[in-house]
Amino acid sequence: MRIVEMTGPAGQRPDANAGCSGETRPRRSAAAATGTGRPGPGTATPEATAPEGRATGTLYVCATPIGNLEDITMRALRILRAVDLIAAEDTRQTRKLLAHYDIAARMVSCHEHNERAQAARIIEVLLGGGDVALVSDAGTPVVSDPGAHLIKEAISKGIPVVPIPGPSAAVAALVVSGFCATEFTFVGFLPRKGRKRREALQRLAGENRVVVLYESPYRVAETLSDLAEAVGGERRVAVARELTKVHEEVVRGALGEVAALFEGARVKGEVTIVLDAPDAPGRRSGNTKTGGDDAK
Repeated sequence: MRIVEMTGPAGQRPDANAGCSGETRPRRSAAAATGTGRPGPGTATPEATAPEGRATGTLYVCATPIGNLEDITMRALRILRAVDLIAAEDTRQTRKLLAHYDIAARMVSCHEHNERAQAARIIEVLLGGGDVALVSDAGTPVVSDPGAHLIKEAISKGIPVVPIPGPSAAVAALVVSGFCATEFTFVGFLPRKGRKRREALQRLAGENRVVVLYESPYRVAETLSDLAEAVGGERRVAVARELTKVHEEVVRGALGEVAALFEGARVKGEVTIVLDAPDAPGRRSGNTKTGGDDAK
């Protein structure tokens, strides 16, 4: 990993991823795909059965890479190959991942605009004994992504819901921030404007833990400026961009100084902001910028 120390004056700018049905069919279940002949995690219990008495399928909540395709787990690949259906936030994005690993799968879209309608169809597949993998465009589903309604419905029907852990931009940014991660709060995306945004910023001003949030590259400068005004420009911050990708970058420093660095800059890629706790020890002046050159 390249490391570049930035100690220049504030104001210097950084250089600037088929429909559903309930019919049953012969299949190789995700549990059986282990090759052990034993039920795997998430196999339906006697209590979790379809009305007809058939065992239900399992809903796997499957994390996928946030950039570098090598970050997917062996277990996730096995599940994606074995399930009867993949419910994807964007089938076009997921198809790229599947093609990279030569996985042929039946997919259906399940995003914020159609999740409630699709959930009923996906539940039919699960009650019919089919296994389903839920994936987002990148990272872990439900974390500032769709999926919560589907999972809630599955639980209400007694369908096993199994996490397949893996990449998360929030956790990745937190662990490279340099801040103590014993306690932190994740707030997702701030409201874009108006009273809700002001109220959210006021809540953050009273937060005593490390804060992790997502932001669009087009609003990073504005959000950093608003945060500096709300919590004070001396608060330490880490801005992580394009994590695990070729142009990975983490800019660390005092909030006011980092906000000035991004003012007017053309920012590209996904951005995660990590705000240090207000009473964190070891604050110092100067900014640090790091980047990885081994990402793919």
